[in-house]
Amino acid sequence: MKTVGVIAEYNPFHNGHKHQLDKIKEITHSDYCIVIMSGDFVQRGEPALIDKYSRTKMALLNGADLVLELPVYYATSSAENFAAGAIALLDRLGIVNSICFGSECGDLSVLSTFAKVFADESDAFSEVLRQNLRDGLSYPVARNNALTSVHKELTEYTDVLSSPNNILGIEYMKSLYRRNSKIIPFTNLRVGGSYHDTNFVKSMSSATAIRHTLEQMDNLLLIANQVPSSVFQILEKHFRVNCPIYPQDISLPLKYKLLQHSKEGYTEFADVSADLSDKIQKQLELFTSFPNFCDSLKSKDMTYTRISRCLLHILLNIKRDSLQTFIKDDFVYYARILGLKQSSTEILNAIKKNATIPLLPKLADAENILSNTPYPEHALEMLNSDIFAAHVYDSVATNKFHTYFPNEYRRQIVKIR
Repeated sequence: MKTVGVIAEYNPFHNGHKHQLDKIKEITHSDYCIVIMSGDFVQRGEPALIDKYSRTKMALLNGADLVLELPVYYATSSAENFAAGAIALLDRLGIVNSICFGSECGDLSVLSTFAKVFADESDAFSEVLRQNLRDGLSYPVARNNALTSVHKELTEYTDVLSSPNNILGIEYMKSLYRRNSKIIPFTNLRVGGSYHDTNFVKSMSSATAIRHTLEQMDNLLLIANQVPSSVFQILEKHFRVNCPIYPQDISLPLKYKLLQHSKEGYTEFADVSADLSDKIQKQLELFTSFPNFCDSLKSKDMTYTRISRCLLHILLNIKRDSLQTFIKDDFVYYARILGLKQSSTEILNAIKKNATIPLLPKLADAENILSNTPYPEHALEMLNSDIFAAHVYDSVATNKFHTYFPNEYRRQIVKIR
C-alpha cells in the first residue's frame, strides 16, 4: 500500500484543487491520499469561508480518502510552523510514502536548494538576516536581502520566494529535511489564477478570487463554474445558513478579547511582540472592524497577514509558551479524523499499526486516549484549543445567520461511500 499526503486549506475547494487531486495518485503511484487540512481558521489569519466539516466532504467527494485536522496552533501560524506541524503529523502516521504540493515554480530541485539553505542556516546568513530585521525590514524582505548578500548563486532565483505556494513548498521540504523523514516530496505546477488574484481566470480561479467575488457580489451562481459540481451543491446547501463567514464577522468577539487584555498587554500570545502589543493598546479606540484594524496596524516591518495572525492568536487564546512547548515535544500529539471514505478502512488499520500518535475518531473518547500518551496535559491543551476555535467559529456563524449552535462534541466525522 502506497499513500500520498496533501496539506491544504480548501478555502473553498475549487477546480484547481480537483485538478491536483486527480493528478497526484498518478504522479506518486499511490493507492490512497491523506489530506491534512486546516480547521475553521486558516493560515492567513482569518476564519474559513465555510466550516471544516463541509470542506472535508468537498475533499472526500473529489479524491481524498482520509482528512485529518491540522491543529489550530499550526493552522494559524507562520508558514514555517504551519508546514512543520503538518509534516510532523504526516510523518508520525508511519504510513505516508510521499507528499505532493502545488507550486508556481514547479521545479523540485530549485525548491530543495532553498530548503537546505534555510534548514542549515549559516552564521553569516543568520547575522545578515538579524541585521535586516533590526533595520526595520519585514521578514520576507529581510530574508531575501540576506540571500542575495550571502548566497549570490541564488540571486537569479529569488523571485521564487515571492510566491506563496513556493514558500510553503520550501517549508515542507525544510521540515522533511530537518526530520530526516523518509517521505518523498513531489510538486506539480500550479495552474489557473495566481494565489493573490482577485479576478476570475476562466474555470480555474484562485480561492482568493472566489472569496472576493462572493464577498463583493453575494451571488453564489457567479462561482458555479469555478468549483466542482459536488462542491457547488454543498455551498448551495449551506449558503446563508451557516456560510459564508468573512474576516469582518469576527470583529466583535475580537474587540471583546482585546478589551479584556488591554491593561496588561498581549505579549503572552504567540507572535505578538512588545512593540505590536503597545501599538494595539494605543490604537484600540480606533477599532471599527478586524480588517480595518489590521490595516491601521500594518507597517514597513509588519505585513497585514502577520498582524491578522497575531490578532487571531489573541482571539483564540493561542499562547507563545504553549506553542514553544508543542514544538519541543515534536509538534503533534494525535491525529484527529474529520472524515474518511468508508472504502478506505485499510488506511485506518495501517495507521493504528504504525503511527506514533493515536487516532482520535471521537471527542468523547479523546481524554481517555490521550491520558496514555507521553504528554497528556499538553495533548489535552492542544485539543481543547481546537475545540475552542471551532466553538468560536460556530458562535460567529450562529450569530450571523441566526441558526443553531453545533456543539463540537456532538459533531460526527464525515463518512462517504
